[in-house]
Amino acid sequence: MPSVSAHVALTLAQHIDAVFGVMGNGNAYFLDAIETQTDAVFTAVRHEQGAVVAADAHFRASGRIAAGTSTYGAGFTNTLTALAEAVQAHVPLVLVVGDEPTSGPRPWDVDQIALASAVGARTYTVGHADAAATTVIAIEHALTYRVPVVLAIPYDVASREAGPVPAAPAPRIPAPLAPRGEFAEGTLDEIAEALREASRPFLLAGRGAWLAGAGTALGELAALTGALTASSALGRGVFPEAQFDLGVTGGFGADGAMELVRTADVAVVFGASLNQFTMRFGELFAPGTRVFQIDIAPAATHPHVGGFVRADARVAAEALVARIGSASSSSPWRETVDVTAARAYDKGDDLTPDGRLDPRSAARRIAELLPSDRVVVSDGGHFIGWANMYWPVEAPDRMMMVGTAFQSIGQGWPSVVGAALARRESTVVLTSGDGGGLMAIADLESAVRAAAGRGIAVIWNDAAYGAEVNLYGLKGLAEGPMRIPEVDFAAFGAAVGAEGVVVKTLADLDRLATWTQEDAATRRFLLLDLRISGDVIAPYQQEIIRVNS
Repeated sequence: MPSVSAHVALTLAQHIDAVFGVMGNGNAYFLDAIETQTDAVFTAVRHEQGAVVAADAHFRASGRIAAGTSTYGAGFTNTLTALAEAVQAHVPLVLVVGDEPTSGPRPWDVDQIALASAVGARTYTVGHADAAATTVIAIEHALTYRVPVVLAIPYDVASREAGPVPAAPAPRIPAPLAPRGEFAEGTLDEIAEALREASRPFLLAGRGAWLAGAGTALGELAALTGALTASSALGRGVFPEAQFDLGVTGGFGADGAMELVRTADVAVVFGASLNQFTMRFGELFAPGTRVFQIDIAPAATHPHVGGFVRADARVAAEALVARIGSASSSSPWRETVDVTAARAYDKGDDLTPDGRLDPRSAARRIAELLPSDRVVVSDGGHFIGWANMYWPVEAPDRMMMVGTAFQSIGQGWPSVVGAALARRESTVVLTSGDGGGLMAIADLESAVRAAAGRGIAVIWNDAAYGAEVNLYGLKGLAEGPMRIPEVDFAAFGAAVGAEGVVVKTLADLDRLATWTQEDAATRRFLLLDLRISGDVIAPYQQEIIRVNS
């Protein structure tokens, strides 16, 4: 007869086809059922944090919810940083864990419900009679609120026979949030009128707009109004007409593009949280710009917003298109500016005065060589500016930054695992620093195994925790704790079956050019160990230094 764990596995597999994790006492029966009784694919990682990170990246790359799994106690506590990141980033996933027996905690048990709650995740505990129903409820909660949930299986019920698996209803997902009430409708009227009358209209979209499927409607709205467009770092590519798009706003934005944004007289923001980085610490818009925001958040997320509508980005964009109508005369603004020139970044030098690579020129050269069908996954650290500035992607689900929501590092390698399974035909490109790369080095093996010849890792190796050097070393604090002895990541990669290349000059990147021409089925994962200079500070970091100085 099926066990309680089998009830969880069989029900979960009706809605989730990818499971990532590390096996232990608490999830052994669950994983046995996943492997032997379902079509779900289990991919092993080497650290429990990687189980959550891989499930997180899988959703960001595909829009399909995935699951992570770990044992109880130490296995569960290892997941907490990644769980907090998924909460902060609003990523739905299910973490299936073992838990203390119903008879009470053992010496190695901890209060897992309290720990999950502390980082913002809700726990659902299955019982002998309700495992299937509880599993569906957990999935529904994750999808409805766009958050991770913990699904706990007490140790003493995990292998207990539970009879035939009962039929469970499919998770119910709420309809997109429509504007409600006279105030919301009136504000939409006001936005439509402002866009009609604007001389320099500007539309900004974030990841929320992409998740809402608002791209087509936003493109129509931009065309109707003659607006220039841009996106947050997590929303790049959401607008269909790239020739009128200024790229990413905030510290990753090009100076010329951000100067154009400052001249906008009306700005409408769709599905972007307007955090301090997107807003350039409050300086994205000029004081005279009328700023409107449309979001599913309960209220406006920045004090510069003058009008707010709580609604799904697609629904609101379609409502604005209907209000403005095809007869409206659009602003000629975007036809009068050179968007290509405005989006240009500093090319950098081949080498810096200290003899090491200039990360700007290296990033630019790598962009020229990378396959167009790529998914970029980013760890956290100073280096995040380079990929965000120099490596354009086709859509928001092709550039993800796992770790930045919670300001953590060390989640890069397992991100490759989730993205590779979600995008089986694309090349997955990791961008990571030496600090984060070392922190998660156990899952270098997982990344190489999962992506194989479709994987590239670019390690920005400046022998330091660069962000800390820039923020605190420049203030005169002792730099010893901020420095890292230079590590040979190429050798690390070779040890687990990758091809490692130490890159000290731009000519060393020629191997990337030949690698892209080889058959992905036979070539090896490519790890580029870029020996860059720490003296070149990314523009977004310069903003942070300015604000904190």
